[in-house]
Amino acid sequence: MMHDLINDAIVNIKNHERIGRSECLIRPSSKLLIEILKVFQKEGYIGEFELSEDNRGSGVRVKLNRKINDCGVIKPRYNVKKDEFPDWEKRFLPSRNFGILVVSTPKGVMNHKDAMENGVGGRLLVYVY
Repeated sequence: MMHDLINDAIVNIKNHERIGRSECLIRPSSKLLIEILKVFQKEGYIGEFELSEDNRGSGVRVKLNRKINDCGVIKPRYNVKKDEFPDWEKRFLPSRNFGILVVSTPKGVMNHKDAMENGVGGRLLVYVY
């Protein structure tokens, strides 16, 4: 039984990376998951991804670059102000400037570096390094 769609997708990607697969299929998908995958792709952690529709519902086929050391969902989804990102970096990432935090902001889903540049806060969703 699936309870958290984002967590299930991130764990699926992480497991496929660990066993050395070149792609994985994530089912079901959502708009928020697609936005998170766009951030991963922009940062180079995953390759191309495509939506696939069939009788069983929508899914996403993701090409893996084998660059992910660890990733996970941040629960509960903490509220973060624009000047608090360094504190959360220390908590979830192994070192400075290594990895990203994915944040849902009023200006869309982005990594924490872009959020600091734009001067916006938001809710923490995912970390990856």
